[in-house]
Amino acid sequence: MAPNCENCPIRRRAESSPGSILARIWRWHTGWCPGWKAYQKSLAENP
Repeated sequence: MAPNCENCPIRRRAESSPGSILARIWRWHTGWCPGWKAYQKSLAENP
């Protein structure tokens, strides 16, 4: 199953308001989320 990070509404809100509490939670979440790591890997493989 492919990660849905590209279409994630939480990610979009965090990126639109980088100083918000949601953005801080999002950054913390990306440190351990296997889906986010797979998404980043897929971006690196497809230039």
